[in-house]
Amino acid sequence: MSSLQIDAVLSQIRAMQSQIKGVGGGVGAPSNDVAKVAGVESAVQSPTNSFANVMKQGLDSVNQTQARASDLATKFEQGVPGVELPQVMLEMQKASVSFRAVTEVRNRFVSAYQEIMNMPI
Repeated sequence: MSSLQIDAVLSQIRAMQSQIKGVGGGVGAPSNDVAKVAGVESAVQSPTNSFANVMKQGLDSVNQTQARASDLATKFEQGVPGVELPQVMLEMQKASVSFRAVTEVRNRFVSAYQEIMNMPI
């Protein structure tokens, strides 16, 4: 695996982290410039990009990543020329990281929901 591929994966992970921090806000929230690049600002300002739409887009993206990784792994297993093991492993790791990110968002959402439900009226 080349260092360019590793750098690309790291930059994607950092972009996901900045999106998650941007949605949560607070002390560690990214600056407005980072939020604009990550697409968070449009999700916050536009009523058409509700939480449900943003979550659906995230799930669709994870699904596409997992499908692409699965397809690439199948091609590698079948011996299709041009498909190499490092390429397959990189796609599998991308799918794993994106799934873990969505799972963490879901866990935080459930935690916030439970906290709200436990508040006294």
